[in-house]
Amino acid sequence: MSEVENNEVEEAVEAPVPGIGLQDIAACVQIIDIVTKRGAFEGSELADVGTVRNRLSAFLDANKPPETEEPKEEEEA
Repeated sequence: MSEVENNEVEEAVEAPVPGIGLQDIAACVQIIDIVTKRGAFEGSELADVGTVRNRLSAFLDANKPPETEEPKEEEEA
């Protein structure tokens, strides 16, 4: 392999993979809520925006990590 090919392989390995997480989706829901309150959408657009918001919210609810319960300490009598 030539030096140029080696550099290309190294760059491909080191390049971060773009991704999206639950925090990103939650931010989208918050953005939709904020811009709706500010009147950024026309009435005819609200149904579509609401549908997308509800789908994002349902996805978040279905994929949120389970809440861990802290172990209760037993009281000694």
